[in-house]
Amino acid sequence: MVKRVALVTGGTGGIGSAICQQLHDDGYQVVAGYYSGGQHDKALAWQASMKEMGYEMAIAYGNITDYASCEACIEDIRTRFGSVDVLVNNGGITRDITLRKMTPEHWHDVIATNLTSVFYMTRLVVNDMLGKQWGRIINISSINGEKGQFGQANYSAAKAGMYGFTKAVAQEVAGKGVTVNTVSPGYIATSMIMDVPEEIREQIRQGIPVGRFGEPNDIARVVSFLAAEEAGFITGANISANGGQYMH
Repeated sequence: MVKRVALVTGGTGGIGSAICQQLHDDGYQVVAGYYSGGQHDKALAWQASMKEMGYEMAIAYGNITDYASCEACIEDIRTRFGSVDVLVNNGGITRDITLRKMTPEHWHDVIATNLTSVFYMTRLVVNDMLGKQWGRIINISSINGEKGQFGQANYSAAKAGMYGFTKAVAQEVAGKGVTVNTVSPGYIATSMIMDVPEEIREQIRQGIPVGRFGEPNDIARVVSFLAAEEAGFITGANISANGGQYMH
């Protein structure tokens, strides 16, 4: 049986790596999308480290803020493995600054990377999914897209925009065996959080009812669930995974 192909954008990061590993364990042909400012050696090193741990991961280069680059990335994957069956839109950046100091560049960079990229990648894989009458699109948003966050007008807007995109596209493709859902992580113990000064990190942790930061695997397991054959009745949904920090 030919393996289904799963593409994870931002696949070489902390959460992305966990998602890739989980989907590999689930039996998918996993492709980790990367850009990393064009640092191909960094992605190759990641791929080698995954192999040492027993994970045979493919990698695919693409600048998710550029439509032509996204096209080339998807065509490369299609040539090597076939069309994408599971797309996880996980790539993203932050450019935190208060609105009164925010420049147009701060705004456009974050919107392009975190939201416009979701349109680009989804647009490029959805026709193949519709043709197969099967597909899974999973968008990684954020707790801060749900509740907002000081200094993150750009990021919160982009992540909130995912919800509208998810619900609209879910309605368009629901009758063709394709589901579209969103996952909203809370504070996850990646390098971004662990690099925060300890006293600030402790203040954040105390605000999480379960008493700990999430682990990348906590998010990966939600993605695994939504990607499964058995999750075909769930679409247009958002699953919050934030340790109870934001309940709604």
